[in-house]
Amino acid sequence: QGQLVESGGGSAQSGGSLRLSCAASGYIYNTIGWFRQDPGKQREGVAAIDLIGRSTYADSVKGRFTISQDNAKNTVYLQMDSLTPGDTAMYYCAAGVQSVQWPLLDSWMYKYWGQGTQVTVSS
Repeated sequence: QGQLVESGGGSAQSGGSLRLSCAASGYIYNTIGWFRQDPGKQREGVAAIDLIGRSTYADSVKGRFTISQDNAKNTVYLQMDSLTPGDTAMYYCAAGVQSVQWPLLDSWMYKYWGQGTQVTVSS
């Protein structure tokens, strides 16, 4: 039985930082992505990374968020800096197999999803 377990969510002040972790086990994948969704809004792809370290970011987080991985631990991290209230959402990690040059942030390309971790940023 595979699983994706997110951790590291919580509350932060505007301008602050949080680091999310996604521990994967039991799945076959070559790409892990982070997505977020606020109630009443569409799910948004945030960042993704493949097993050789190529990464993709949404324009809304470029320069503020950094995705990284520890392949030995099957864990992907999302370092979030310069947080704003607009970053408030439930954050999900997802895993899938992609045969593309760069990882994509289309949610339909990810087969496995975690339960999510809440991030709340106050002004």
